[in-house]
Amino acid sequence: MAFEGLSDKLGGVFKRLKNRGKLNEADVKEAMREVRLALLEADVSYKVVKDFIGSVTERAVGAEVLESLTPAQQIIKIVNEELCALMGGSGEKLKFPSKPPAIIMMCGLQGAGKTTHAAKIAKMLKKQGKRPLLVACDVYRPAAIDQLKVVGEQADVKVFEMGQIDPVKIARKAISHAKDYGNDVVIIDTAGRLHIDEELMGELKSIKNEVNPHEILLVVDSMTGQDAVNVAQSFNDALGIDGVVLTKLDGDTRGGAAISVLAVTGKPIKFAGIGEKLDDIEQFHPERMASRILGMGDMLTLIEKAEAQFDAKQSQQLAKKIKDKSFDLDDLLEQMIQIQKMGSLKQIMSMIPGVGNQVKNMDIDERQINRTQAIITSMTKAEREKPSIINPKRKRRIAAGSGTRVEDVNRLLKQFQQMQKMMKQFTKKGKRKRMGFPGFPM
Repeated sequence: MAFEGLSDKLGGVFKRLKNRGKLNEADVKEAMREVRLALLEADVSYKVVKDFIGSVTERAVGAEVLESLTPAQQIIKIVNEELCALMGGSGEKLKFPSKPPAIIMMCGLQGAGKTTHAAKIAKMLKKQGKRPLLVACDVYRPAAIDQLKVVGEQADVKVFEMGQIDPVKIARKAISHAKDYGNDVVIIDTAGRLHIDEELMGELKSIKNEVNPHEILLVVDSMTGQDAVNVAQSFNDALGIDGVVLTKLDGDTRGGAAISVLAVTGKPIKFAGIGEKLDDIEQFHPERMASRILGMGDMLTLIEKAEAQFDAKQSQQLAKKIKDKSFDLDDLLEQMIQIQKMGSLKQIMSMIPGVGNQVKNMDIDERQINRTQAIITSMTKAEREKPSIINPKRKRRIAAGSGTRVEDVNRLLKQFQQMQKMMKQFTKKGKRKRMGFPGFPM
């Protein structure tokens, strides 16, 4: 995951500060030297690191910090605030005009994930009640139009294309089409190159002048490290971008681009790609990213992910089943499917405060969920509703049907039995609280 190395190193620095108790100016400066090295190793721009360390040190050596009872915590708080400010302070949303359609122009180099992220943003906006239209203006790359059609179909978003003709004409016709058919957002997928050249920039400027986009989003690959910032600077100088979409933040990247891009270009990161699926995109929140980097978790994003998968009606039905003691293996299966849609277990757990730094050392077998699902789906409806009827003969049949062992079936049934006991205890405590029994305050 992105920032894993940086998070480890910063965690070590802050742990040593906490162990020292009272701090002096020399302790702070020594710690800042380590923070500087950690940031440089994470591929953060040298100038950005220099300014950042200067700001943190100036605040950290003040009497208010060094004379406080918890100086290390105060320094962590300062680093968090400065890191957040460095990445933009607060998340920036897309701009939508009062009169639709909103025109979003996607640009970037080849291989950064421009076409896929055009579809990701389209799908995200569709979930928000918009009617997006994807426009195929990459007429040079082999199969680019077909790729946009494929991801557009997966996102359930219409794709406007006119073949391999002048992309400026395609963009103009697409805007007219959107107005005629009620599309309130137009997302233009432009051509990329393996490198920045005059021909590429000339075409992008022509499209910009023709359709006057409300947002120009540059898609950059975070795996390229500091080069991503250089690309952003070049595109901004030539085209005047409004924001950055940083891709592959789920990969083995040092993350320096995310920290540097705003400080170097003055343009915010608006979205972060965190996986290969079309749902794997987040609005970029600097304060949440700072918390993740410092191992403080990210509960707000976790809650948003949960809310996106579990609607209010489902939650009420689940609560009623738990209360009525009718929660069965079908319900467990449904919950597991919804949790899988939120991302990998490691990713979910890394967002929980206090768990972030430990989760990378945990041996989490993601396949266990698939095995459990296979066992449950190998049961009959009666067995899922009433697991107590599952005798040794049935267990052997379920194990054979799911490609697992009888021991695996026994383990699942035992875990489910324990889960039911816990649910009963919770409902009993809830009743006692409502009735005002001694020892259970109202």
